[in-house]
Amino acid sequence: MMNATVDPKKLIKGATGDWEVVIGMEIHAQVTSKSKLFSGASTDFGGDQNSHVSLVDAAMPGMLPVINEECVSQAVRTGLGLEAEIHLRSVFDRKNYFYPDLPQGYQISQYKYPIVGEGKVIVDLVDGSQITVGIERLHLEQDAGKSLHDQHPTMSYVDLNRSGVALMEIVSKPDLRSAEEARAYVTKLRTIMRYLGTCDGNMDEGSLRADVNVSVRRPGEPLGTRCEIKNVNSIRFIGQAVDVEARRQIAIIEDGGKIDQETRLFDPAKGETRSMRSKEEAHDYRYFPDPDLLPLEFDQAFVDELKSHLPELPDAKKARFMAGYGLPAYDAGVLVAERAQADYFEAVAKGRDGKIAANWVINELFGRLNKEGKDVLTSPVSADQLGAIVDLIANGTISGKMAKDLFEIVFTEGGDPLRIVEERGMKQVTDTGAIEAAVDAVLAANPDKAEQAKTKPGMLGWFVGQVMKETGGKANPQSVSDLLKGKIGLE
Repeated sequence: MMNATVDPKKLIKGATGDWEVVIGMEIHAQVTSKSKLFSGASTDFGGDQNSHVSLVDAAMPGMLPVINEECVSQAVRTGLGLEAEIHLRSVFDRKNYFYPDLPQGYQISQYKYPIVGEGKVIVDLVDGSQITVGIERLHLEQDAGKSLHDQHPTMSYVDLNRSGVALMEIVSKPDLRSAEEARAYVTKLRTIMRYLGTCDGNMDEGSLRADVNVSVRRPGEPLGTRCEIKNVNSIRFIGQAVDVEARRQIAIIEDGGKIDQETRLFDPAKGETRSMRSKEEAHDYRYFPDPDLLPLEFDQAFVDELKSHLPELPDAKKARFMAGYGLPAYDAGVLVAERAQADYFEAVAKGRDGKIAANWVINELFGRLNKEGKDVLTSPVSADQLGAIVDLIANGTISGKMAKDLFEIVFTEGGDPLRIVEERGMKQVTDTGAIEAAVDAVLAANPDKAEQAKTKPGMLGWFVGQVMKETGGKANPQSVSDLLKGKIGLE
């Protein structure tokens, strides 16, 4: 019998019935800091190979790690943003595993005692529903360097610039049930960290990578055997990897086989996952507390101080936009997806109608920016300029149609919207005498239609269109409509 909590829309149809996919994520987020977790070397992206490497990163004999306080603060801030438990005492461990591009031969990570415990992320889905994804833990660890296998016919090259860079590993509970949910979860997590300034979320630079754990089961049955898809580096690929891996597992089980727990790689070009290695259990890593590092301890006052300076986070901002500006949930969600977008909207909406401002920001501005491959930070139209256009509509100087023409001019040429309207004669005609003359001319030219309109009020729109043509689109449509009603006798 189907478990009552299973959403039938999220089930995958197999040859022998329905299957439920269960997904857990391990997100590796590079901490925003000027230097590495245990050394003073730079974390800047794109430097010459091996130019950001200290003696500690190179594991020279006698070199000792020293914890970077900013990285600790960033991990705590992230934990607070995830409404998670902050552990005032945590321990760094050595994770022993062959890392060809980590000279120590082990990774300094956290195992039993992480810096951040259980938390949650509320995720908005396309259909307007929400899910809550549990966070198991967040711990700090070192990133490894990069092995380059295509630079020489017989040798591999190693770039240690990333070696020792601070990562936050954020482990979710297996609460996700579809590729869409997995994509939405990573998107939301990235948004939260960008608001906090703790990770830039640039997946194309490797600042955010996902290990995706996928298993399948019959609805209501216990969890199946999971496979971990390593280092997926785009949100689109995360969704594809989930779908491909779930269908692979279903096909094997339905064919009478069983799933082996293993680590796999997703190949987006071929649209398949392939085996890397059988999965090691945690004890195979031989974790033990790092003898060079004392347990990490701080007090509640340290946490409270960080908490007092946190920015308004996306969920709180969305709720405020809905309550304060009267925006629907969808519009508010679009606006808060990036902090810069939300700030831009607030600058446009200040002292103006929030719904009109949101309409112009989302539909006109974002639509045009997407077309040009730009974002709010590179927008040719400033918030002040867009606000001025909204004002010109509100005070009746220009019509909505004229405003679109004005927006296009400002987007492509720049300039002060008010001055453009003055110089180019774009003002809406509100002089009733001039509008009345145009109305009379149209009625005189179409006496038959004017007579018909008395019994067919739907024809009024046609007359409004003719008068607008007569005035070059500059007449106030409401004034035109009111005058026509009076003269035709529809009032």
